[in-house]
Amino acid sequence: MQAYLTLEQIDQVADAVRAKIGIKPRVGIILGSGLNDLAASVKEAVNIPYADLPPWPVSTVEGHVGRLVVGELEGQPVFVMQGRVHYYEGYSMGQVTLPVRVMQRLGLEMMIVTNAAGGVNPDFVPGDVMLITDNLNLMGMSGLNPLMGPNLDEIGPRFPDMSQAYDKELGASARKVAAEHDITLREGVYCGLSGPSFESPADLRFLRLAGADAVGMSTVPEVIVARHGGLRVLGLSGISNKANLDGSTVTTHQEVIEAGKVIMPKMETIIRGVLKTI
Repeated sequence: MQAYLTLEQIDQVADAVRAKIGIKPRVGIILGSGLNDLAASVKEAVNIPYADLPPWPVSTVEGHVGRLVVGELEGQPVFVMQGRVHYYEGYSMGQVTLPVRVMQRLGLEMMIVTNAAGGVNPDFVPGDVMLITDNLNLMGMSGLNPLMGPNLDEIGPRFPDMSQAYDKELGASARKVAAEHDITLREGVYCGLSGPSFESPADLRFLRLAGADAVGMSTVPEVIVARHGGLRVLGLSGISNKANLDGSTVTTHQEVIEAGKVIMPKMETIIRGVLKTI
């Protein structure tokens, strides 16, 4: 497996997408597990299966449709990923983050990234939505940083700053929209792990001590690559299950999918509201 993709490979995919669409997208939206429904609201949509865009990786996980939807949402030209791929599916970090690179080469300005996450903060309950204010990159700390390999100087610097990974203005907009619609918006730190096994009680206790409020198996590599290329980022986690700190419950992927049915209306309201403000 190729560890990283070249600029030429990225541009081939970007050119293939450009040839299929009639607009220039401004906002990228990545929809996580069980959060696909928003894509159905995109107007004048062009649907492109990931399989039609090699080397774009194909989703293999239930709850990830595996399709690119380009069109208009709340007056904004959008680039919606209906499902993502994960490192645990056997793809390289370069492949996992290829879609974000394509966003950059198409000239997008910002990215809204969503995920289904386990609640580590004991105050969080399934069905909550959390505004991501920072992330804990345990994947990167163990050597799985998507920027490893030759730097793409045409896109960004060798050592990008991650002190403000999540855009403060977009976060403020999300808070305002949530308040206007009486949606409880949690806030906190998202921890990215490689998966695919769910965390043990000891893992979760460790993560809580480290400052994590939610945990999942995606998002952080995408955000790192987004910031490397200057995309502004809004991150939202849907809390799909409560932290199993004492080993008394069993976490399943089906639970994550079911929680998405409660989370998606709240998340859609926030995303639509933010799109109206930008």
